[in-house]
Amino acid sequence: MKVILSVMILSGFFFASPMLTNAIKFRIDTNHSNIGFAVPIAGGLSEVHGKFSKFRMDLVYNEDDITKSKVNVVIDASSIDTGIDGRDRHLQTADFFDVANHPNITFKSKRIIKEGEKLTLIGDFSMRGVTKEISFPFSIKGKELNKTKTHVTMGFFATLKIDRTEYGVNYQHKSVPNFIGNEVEVRLNIMTRSARVQK
Repeated sequence: MKVILSVMILSGFFFASPMLTNAIKFRIDTNHSNIGFAVPIAGGLSEVHGKFSKFRMDLVYNEDDITKSKVNVVIDASSIDTGIDGRDRHLQTADFFDVANHPNITFKSKRIIKEGEKLTLIGDFSMRGVTKEISFPFSIKGKELNKTKTHVTMGFFATLKIDRTEYGVNYQHKSVPNFIGNEVEVRLNIMTRSARVQK
């Protein structure tokens, strides 16, 4: 019972560094990143929490102009993990994600808006064959250059809410109407590592 997405996101605004080129390609550090979600149940009396364990992200970060940065995210819908095997198998069926026909959840950025310190990511989010433009604020948690000054690591955080019914996920318990909430909260904690920095 949950849907998410997805997806997901990022790109960041940061202080300029003379050791970085204008546009730097980053890869997600999946061992230290998390795409999680929470779905209210029983009228908000509790929540079901979960995550996706398999995903990839490509980020091109432009330090001179954050609005020119780009990000693409692909989530393996079959990697959903709520801690209960039977529930996870049900979530993979046509009642929810229908992974047999729609194996991936994706996000492709279209633009970034920077207003002062506020950053908003806008792009196309696709799930179960439905694509909609979504927007959400994100923040940068930090940036580090490794000791040899050959790679940069950056951290990003975002939360957003998605209405699962807008993507064709309408399942409800037959005996308990409205047991599963429609609004899914997605939490993104993303760590990325750059390709080799050119000095």
